[in-house]
Amino acid sequence: MDAFPWLARLGRFLMPLHCLLCGAPGNDGIELCAGCAASLPLNAFHCRGCALPLARTVELCSECMEGPRPWTAVWVPFRYAWPLDLLETRFKFGGNLVAGQVLAQRWIASGAPPAVPDVIVPVPLHVSRLRERGFNQALELARPLGRHLGLSVRPRLLERLRITDAQSGLDADERVRNVGGAFVARGASTLKHVAVLDDVMTTGATLSACTLALLEAGVERVDIWALARTPKPGFKDAADL
Repeated sequence: MDAFPWLARLGRFLMPLHCLLCGAPGNDGIELCAGCAASLPLNAFHCRGCALPLARTVELCSECMEGPRPWTAVWVPFRYAWPLDLLETRFKFGGNLVAGQVLAQRWIASGAPPAVPDVIVPVPLHVSRLRERGFNQALELARPLGRHLGLSVRPRLLERLRITDAQSGLDADERVRNVGGAFVARGASTLKHVAVLDDVMTTGATLSACTLALLEAGVERVDIWALARTPKPGFKDAADL
């Protein structure tokens, strides 16, 4: 909540909000118009085990059938596709924190998580990458979600022990090796239920590594939350067919 709400209202009057995607007037107090907000691709049909976008919802996709995932539940309301990917790129790589605020607001508006944890833990960046980027995109998304849900956000509960290669340039097996043993949980043994939060989930390798670190530290249940899930190559949404 703004400390001086009248000042925020004055600022909006003097500098009206405009949509980050099309330039039309903003809507619902954010820099996104109603039309562009409606165009963000929902992850309506997916695997219930890993949130992979599919043509229809299934309990387990073929990859989840190969072995159990370490987490208990997953909450990923959007698909990583246009125009959400444009906002995400501006946020994560362009340092546009307003785009991050827009994405967090749309995440909040998408509904409720499958279960409410004790705390939210954003996936940490290595200190060198944090210094380079200037902010942790997962933490910037976690804070407004935590305020909305009345939950504590614990950014220091997980620590990234070593710098890892960018996951975007690796295949599934390389991603697993890249983040294996990269995280440690500190002071988590008293927690029963934790939600690990990231911005985008591709294969789930990073979130799996975080989950395992928390389980090894004594946490009883770990859920994973991500803003968006990357579809498999060639995926077609039912609306596009």
